[in-house]
Amino acid sequence: MKFADLLKLEIKRQQETINLIPSENYPSRKILQGLATIFATKYAEGYPGKRYYPGNNIVDLVENKTKALALKLYGLDETKWHVNVQSYSGSQANFEIYSSLLNAGDKILSLKLNSGGHLSHGHKVTFAGKIFTIIQYDVNHNGILNYGQIEKLARQFQPKLIISGFTAYPRLIDFKKISEIAHAVGALHLADISHIAGLVAANLHPSPFPEADFVMHTTHKTLRGPRGAIILCRKEFSQKLDRAVFPGLQGGPHIHTIYAIGLCLEESLTKSFKNYAKQILDNRTILEQELKRLGFEFVSGGSDNHLLLINLKKLNLDGFTAEKLLERANIIANRNTIPDDESPFYPSGLRIGTPALTSRGLKTKEMKLVAQFIYRVLVKKDKPESIKKEVSSFIKKFKIPSL
Repeated sequence: MKFADLLKLEIKRQQETINLIPSENYPSRKILQGLATIFATKYAEGYPGKRYYPGNNIVDLVENKTKALALKLYGLDETKWHVNVQSYSGSQANFEIYSSLLNAGDKILSLKLNSGGHLSHGHKVTFAGKIFTIIQYDVNHNGILNYGQIEKLARQFQPKLIISGFTAYPRLIDFKKISEIAHAVGALHLADISHIAGLVAANLHPSPFPEADFVMHTTHKTLRGPRGAIILCRKEFSQKLDRAVFPGLQGGPHIHTIYAIGLCLEESLTKSFKNYAKQILDNRTILEQELKRLGFEFVSGGSDNHLLLINLKKLNLDGFTAEKLLERANIIANRNTIPDDESPFYPSGLRIGTPALTSRGLKTKEMKLVAQFIYRVLVKKDKPESIKKEVSSFIKKFKIPSL
């Protein structure tokens, strides 16, 4: 089989699949084409005006324009805020922030993995978890952030960094409150808004600006761009941050990705993007209501953003089994830990979201049918293979934007 054949197979798979993974999305054709430009051939180690290779005058314009668009998107003053767009990924960007601020053994306060936290926030299996001392806060019995506990732990352990922003937390985040807690104990606040960046940009979720000291987000989730990352920080941290990215942890930046991120930020400033972001929430609301009507239960009782975390315990299913059953029916959702889970491989949760389906043009009426498909597979126990053809026929009516 040739590589071209593999590409055709993946296109076919995506066209025939209901994608409910909340961290995946479909960029526009313009953005996808941006990744395949001649910028992919260029070495540009260093920063604009200070490169270690010649021939980067146009590259400097690309990087500077992308940085300016990031500031514009969040309404930030360039004299007070700094942007770095060179990070290859979100996890790497987080570690670059840590290495710019902390020494080995310094304390980080972050959310537990089974309460919605991310691996890169200091889980013991990661490099950050081995280098730094990680203290973890939790959600309360209702699945909501326990701000009182965050404050108590901050006062008790005196961390140097507190992290907010999560990978599987469906509720609004009070960034101002977390910043107040951090600054009261002399800590800095990093807001990882990778999942909700598009909602923040569209003013549909509370912003971490100007309270947080560092804000990091990937560019491919609700922001609907290429796979990459952006770091924003207060101006006083700019030199240490840039040195941590290059030469600290990376070599030459991927200029084709930065170019595509710039195109993404241009799109994010348009009215059509704001309409799209609102549709994400409208779709999630109807999907949530319909699944509740069908008997599903959610961690925290529901959602305020783009994702839902289904509690599978009363269905006598684990997340691994549910994920595989749905995949056999051409429905893609990912297993996820929920509070009190011990195994990330066989957790009790299923994480679903509406960004990718919204990008394909599905509206609220289609969400009701999506909920029915999930119900038929996981509750009625219909054979997934019998539903697969129906799912494929339905979803193929909605074009993937970049194809």
